[in-house]
Amino acid sequence: MRRFSRGLWVSFLLAIIVTPASIVVAATTSRTDAKSHSKVHGKKASSSKVVKSKAANKIIVKHTSGSAKLSPAALKRKGGFHRVAYATALSGVPPLMSAGDLAGLSLTRDPLDLKSNVALVLDQRSNEVLFEKNAAVALPIASITKLMTSLVVVEAGQDLEEQLLVTEDDIDREKFSHSRLRVGSQLSRSNMLHIALMSSENRAASALGRHYPGGLPAFVQAMNAKARELGMVNSRFADSTGLSSTNVSSARDLAKLVIAAHKHPLIRQYSTDSRYAVDPGGRMLQYRNSNGLIENPEWEIGLQKTGYISEAGRCLVMQVNIADRPIVMIFLDAKSKQSRLADADRIRKWLENRGTAAISVTSSPSS
Repeated sequence: MRRFSRGLWVSFLLAIIVTPASIVVAATTSRTDAKSHSKVHGKKASSSKVVKSKAANKIIVKHTSGSAKLSPAALKRKGGFHRVAYATALSGVPPLMSAGDLAGLSLTRDPLDLKSNVALVLDQRSNEVLFEKNAAVALPIASITKLMTSLVVVEAGQDLEEQLLVTEDDIDREKFSHSRLRVGSQLSRSNMLHIALMSSENRAASALGRHYPGGLPAFVQAMNAKARELGMVNSRFADSTGLSSTNVSSARDLAKLVIAAHKHPLIRQYSTDSRYAVDPGGRMLQYRNSNGLIENPEWEIGLQKTGYISEAGRCLVMQVNIADRPIVMIFLDAKSKQSRLADADRIRKWLENRGTAAISVTSSPSS
């Protein structure tokens, strides 16, 4: 009798989990997301074509899409991501699409066959664009946001030795992400900045924003003011972590941010350290860099930051030296950690082989 009851119970649970999976997806996805999805996939197909430009050594990839412009609010999803991922895996429903996918950017093709929906490569000295793909499109940028967070902290001249306390306000109620910093942890501002840049520690980035004069609202204002100062016309910031999908920017804007952040030795050092240990009270915590290229001897990286939320995909920005040439690389909305690193490696090899010859890749999704 006990075996029979247990079998019935298991069957009942499976029926509940598998059958309404699509209902769970629908309940955790906003109506605007559904409308935007239908605009991309239901009305007008997207396409891309390669044409030669008049300039020598230039290839232009033009992308056209039937999708409408998507506002940050329309792309925002609130919580439930892990439930949705589990339910969709069981039911066979496709996983949540990134903002770039919803905008049709995944249909853009480029000569190097990059897997990132957005890419930009430029010479830091001359500001010459060497490679461009969907670089003007504003998308969620996830933890790339922390570069702006670090820039505001460093340029505000705040005391780096001041002890900052992690509180309930630093808990991620947007994506419910894990943090190794418990409520009640204390670290210096310097250590908070270090692990926020190097390992993308969200509670550290949140604490940095809260401990700004005027609190987090004033900090976000300072972030947006700095963006305007840098000429980041397609960028908006809503928090200090990047967990909100309303933190948006374009690759062209992020190149300006990378160049500005690279001027600060502290940001360069903290973002490129491979390992670091902190003592928040109780026991030491060992952190590692979130960018696997940092420990690769083939790379000379001067600054870097990774990022990920479901709306943004896998993101990576770097300042690197290739053949004694300072290069800024931006990759947004890749589908895996490996693909964004592979894109960076493909660009590096292309630059080494092509020398000064340039490919300019542009795309302009129509509304």
